[in-house]
Amino acid sequence: MKAKNEIILFEYDCLVGERELGGKRVPSSIHVVADRAYQYLKQLCLSEESERNLLQLRRRCGLEVLQVQNYAGVIFTPDRTQIEVLPKLGKSFKEDGDGRLNAHEKARQSLLIMLKSLKGFAHVQTSNANIDKQKMPLLEVFISQFLQSVNDLVKRGLRSDYIRREDNLSYLKGKLNIGKQLRHNAVNKHHFYCEYDEFQLDRPANRLIHAALKKAKSLSRSANNQKLLQELEFVFHEVPESYDHKLDFAKLNLNRGMIYYQASLDWCKLILEGFSPQTMKGSNHAASLLFPMEKVFEDYVAKHLKSKLTSSHPLLDVITQAKGRFLASYDGMNKFSLRPDLLITEGKQNRMVLDTKWKLLDVSLTNANVSQSDVYQLFAYAKKYLPGERGDVVLVYPSQDNFDQPLPHSFDLGEQHKLWVVPFVIGRPGEAKFVVPDELELLRSK
Repeated sequence: MKAKNEIILFEYDCLVGERELGGKRVPSSIHVVADRAYQYLKQLCLSEESERNLLQLRRRCGLEVLQVQNYAGVIFTPDRTQIEVLPKLGKSFKEDGDGRLNAHEKARQSLLIMLKSLKGFAHVQTSNANIDKQKMPLLEVFISQFLQSVNDLVKRGLRSDYIRREDNLSYLKGKLNIGKQLRHNAVNKHHFYCEYDEFQLDRPANRLIHAALKKAKSLSRSANNQKLLQELEFVFHEVPESYDHKLDFAKLNLNRGMIYYQASLDWCKLILEGFSPQTMKGSNHAASLLFPMEKVFEDYVAKHLKSKLTSSHPLLDVITQAKGRFLASYDGMNKFSLRPDLLITEGKQNRMVLDTKWKLLDVSLTNANVSQSDVYQLFAYAKKYLPGERGDVVLVYPSQDNFDQPLPHSFDLGEQHKLWVVPFVIGRPGEAKFVVPDELELLRSK
């Protein structure tokens, strides 16, 4: 499905229908969409399916609007509107050069860098040469990288395989199937029912790539991508499409000579199965790709922390979504499970608790506008995961223009427990880091 209209907005921005707008002036955080697209999204918002968590019905400036929630990615509607939702981190970037477009590009780059930490997205390219091209919408970025991987594969050569065939031929080929020969050719004796092997491109890996190329062609609106798609489709014209993706993925057998197929097949899996953990389909099957930003940021920080501690402190370990501690008990039963995002341990001893928060802060405000509920949450973690011992708990927020240094002082939680609020710099390997005070030597980059 090609997108006819393209809208770019940030998390928690709003959408309004043309008819509802009625010519009124609205702030830049409210974006106008066609009435048909708006009604489709409103239907999803009011449904009982999981899609209703992605949009919320609100009133803004006296208008009925749909507010995008904490997901980034692309939303499609049946009228071919494409809505790209970028991380709200872009709102904090100071405008320079290209102004608002510059903020869009930075936000898109940040998302691509973090996606590498998600399972199934390790092959996303974030090199400088590639990042320079990210002015295109996020979906086109994915399609472009998929096509480049297939193009590289084609240059190395498509691999054929022997396929078992059965056919009633006018000549003998392979082995004669006696049973079927008697059944089919008792009268027509000048034919031979044969079983034979053919060396063909028709194998699961090639079928999956052809199917993914077809789907990508239906989604892409980029002239460059469409041109390369046509060239690659010509290469695969002898290969039938995969019509049972799960079966063909189960049949895959990448031997040593086919390792170069891996990147293309990883992209195929994402394209054919919907790209992301959260898809929107609705009754019109207008599939979309969306990423829950809290989870993306948490996985990104966790991957960096594990890599850092493995190399510098081999005795330490990082546990994600730790469990086993409860806030209270009632009638002899534990209640209210406490599951911090990250727990650093040394043997059986807990050393530090970290919790990631995908929020915008402003150091010009009192306590940088840290949420009281976040402090309550970390207080509970300190008392339950670090009882009777000195230990720090840390709130980790993404680094942004208004919060690029840790709060200069800690929150004293009592019993030698301190709460620190620190930023985490989102960047490619070697650039990503915690920005911490001297007291948090464990997290300091070497």
